[in-house]
Amino acid sequence: MRWYPDRIPDWLSGLFPNYHWHGDRHTRSVYLTFDDGPTPVVTPFVLEQLKRFAFKATFFMIGDCAQRFPEIKEEVLNQGHTIGNHTFHHIDAWKVPCDEYLDDIAFAKAQTSTNLFRPPYGRITRKVTKQLVADGFKIVLWDVLSGDFDRKRSPSSVLKNLKKSTKNGSIIVFHDSEKAFPILKEVLPEYLKWLKDEDYQCLSIS
Repeated sequence: MRWYPDRIPDWLSGLFPNYHWHGDRHTRSVYLTFDDGPTPVVTPFVLEQLKRFAFKATFFMIGDCAQRFPEIKEEVLNQGHTIGNHTFHHIDAWKVPCDEYLDDIAFAKAQTSTNLFRPPYGRITRKVTKQLVADGFKIVLWDVLSGDFDRKRSPSSVLKNLKKSTKNGSIIVFHDSEKAFPILKEVLPEYLKWLKDEDYQCLSIS
């Protein structure tokens, strides 16, 4: 049995208004997001697929990766996508002191220059949230999790989940990481084609 939900229901996300879970439910648009990059193989593949359909996305970058691969980060921006902060070392807010976690976010901000933030694993504390909101960050979570990182799932299972769970305003999580690539390379082209056929716009998060 999986330990993560494929979809977050609106009633649940509504209990936590400090986080951005989805966009407008009345507009035929979705928000594709890619976590844990940039990486030299996977991120260029993702950019190529997005370009095929003229879709925009948001890349929540690990600061360490953005520092090591600045040319890929710049290419993401040059192609009109948005980047977000995903901490510098991909750390878990439940396992480190608040000050250490905030420092890691600050290190990542030096590499990403953005006020968009997504906590690794979707884990965050009330104290961290309060400080980030005070500092002007927009904390972005999601309502659809692709499961591309889960090697126990088949690409067909992931694609079926995505089609079933996607609706107006959805924020969808993928990963432009080497771990996710075996599933992502099979699923992403098919999912983007389905979105196009279903008349969805794919926008970046502002």
